[in-house]
Amino acid sequence: MPKKSMRVVISVADEEGRRLSEHFGRAPYFAVIEIDEGRVIDSKVIPNTSEHFGGYGRPPDRLLSLQPDAIITVGMGPRALSRFQEAGVAVLQAEGLDVEENLRRFLEGSLRELTEGCSEARWR
Repeated sequence: MPKKSMRVVISVADEEGRRLSEHFGRAPYFAVIEIDEGRVIDSKVIPNTSEHFGGYGRPPDRLLSLQPDAIITVGMGPRALSRFQEAGVAVLQAEGLDVEENLRRFLEGSLRELTEGCSEARWR
């Protein structure tokens, strides 16, 4: 069971935040979800403004400024995974692409920790 109050970031493919993106760093958006007492109290979707999309900074560094407690994603490169692990942020493996379903599984505590980065990660 997640702790009492926390912030979760989910890599999403759409501006509505309904479908997960298949790879963290290339996600066009991130859903930022505030949870208190095991229920969602606020959520917003923000664009990925990292260097992958013409902005600045790498996705992990940009998102760490939001102080997440957990990241939910389908896949993530080894460098990003390591960065979150070093910062003490849990990185959890999504099950399927439905955000609502993965959030439910997160609240139940049934998502597994992502322990290896994707071999398909592209480095610049």
